[in-house]
Amino acid sequence: MTSSYRIRRSDRARRIRVSVDGDGEIEVVLPRRSPERHAAEAVAQLAPWIERRRRAVARAAAEIARPPGTVPYLGEILTLQPEPGRTRVHRRGAVLLVPPGEPREALERWYRRQAKAEIAPRLDAATARAGTRYTGLTIRGQRTRWASCSSKGAMSFNWRLLLAPPEVLDYVVEHEVCHLEVMDHSPRFWRLLQARVPEWRARSAWLKRYGSTLVL
Repeated sequence: MTSSYRIRRSDRARRIRVSVDGDGEIEVVLPRRSPERHAAEAVAQLAPWIERRRRAVARAAAEIARPPGTVPYLGEILTLQPEPGRTRVHRRGAVLLVPPGEPREALERWYRRQAKAEIAPRLDAATARAGTRYTGLTIRGQRTRWASCSSKGAMSFNWRLLLAPPEVLDYVVEHEVCHLEVMDHSPRFWRLLQARVPEWRARSAWLKRYGSTLVL
């Protein structure tokens, strides 16, 4: 039986979207002016899909389960070590020194800082190979989008990509760099991506299967 859900309003949404995150929680994205009853109607209508999605997410999470007290970082497993008096996360080898108690917010801030440090050089290298340029880099925490490239060349990446293997992050970077030349997903775009990342289908499939499990 479908349980409760949360509603998120979006100015960009043109239709209702329902998703299930890595914890099995349901989110309904509503266009700004849609009445809340539309969320309940969508959840009721999609109940069978929601239950199937929850089972799929649970299976995926079990397949890449990590030991308690650890977090993934580009293919590595880092151990969390609480330290009294600490307010910021600091990495020491394979250990992350974290604030005592619930460190999730501090961890997210650390991942956001690291995301810029990891993504910027990859983006610079990819655009240099392609002979293109981007105009800016923003790190965000969207629930439904991994990255984007604007028509003016502004790049945005999700910090949660650092919870994935490095080859998945590399694929997403190359995907967005291809958009500097081809803004849509036309056959020309896929030919360009294929030339630059021959293994893109496997990496895209990994992200589709395990993306919802990439949470702290």
